[in-house]
Amino acid sequence: MQRIVLGIEYQGTAYCGYQLQEHCETVQKHLQTALSAIANEPISIHCAGRTDTGVHAIGQVVHFDTQAIRPERAWVQGVNTHLPGDIRVVWMKLLDVQSDFHARFSAIARQYRYVIFNRKVHSAVLYQRVTWEMHPLNADAMHKAAQALIGEHDFSSFRASSCQSSHARREVQAITVSRHDDFVFVDIQANAFLHHMVRNIVGSLLQVGRGEKSDGYMKTLLDLQDRTQAGITAPAEGLYFVNALYPAQWNLPTNDLTALLWA
Repeated sequence: MQRIVLGIEYQGTAYCGYQLQEHCETVQKHLQTALSAIANEPISIHCAGRTDTGVHAIGQVVHFDTQAIRPERAWVQGVNTHLPGDIRVVWMKLLDVQSDFHARFSAIARQYRYVIFNRKVHSAVLYQRVTWEMHPLNADAMHKAAQALIGEHDFSSFRASSCQSSHARREVQAITVSRHDDFVFVDIQANAFLHHMVRNIVGSLLQVGRGEKSDGYMKTLLDLQDRTQAGITAPAEGLYFVNALYPAQWNLPTNDLTALLWA
């Protein structure tokens, strides 16, 4: 028995999110079908973080156990021949099944990038890959406001009503808002995230960027712990799962954010 770890990227537009569902197409369904074809046995995978409908990833990590002995190219190029073009295995690592590695529970942090295309007219080629905002955004004001979120807090103001987590405390380790030409990037790293947490944070930061709220707005929302007082949930298509971070002992690859610069 072996434990296989894979790095996955996908464009989430066509899928009802990552997690397996009976009524629609999901990333997990396609991955498990492709892996089972290569392994010639049923494969069930575990992921670093489930993504919602329309959300993309360049750094999803999954693992599974199998008795099938295959070369690395089979678990990467071979699996990719069984996948649609908007899902790809990027790398593979073999671990001892006796190791305690788990794609979800071994992760010490996760990184997301939210991509906003900020000009008067949307881009046809970036449609459903970024969020379009026609009003000029003040990225510096957004960045200043976002710094109030760093640290361990109760993020109830940024938690979806459908969130099933037992509590709303999370530790945001870093958050930056930056502009590159017509793109505004919101980069956030935390130990874990609540359902819709990043999209709800961005929805409120957009109000700051448009000048509708002051740069103290995010601190006020943290203190209120009231989702109804925060901005609307930002669209899914601007969100990317960039990295799951693990202890150095596992020596797993990570992504450089320049992969999402489109420049």
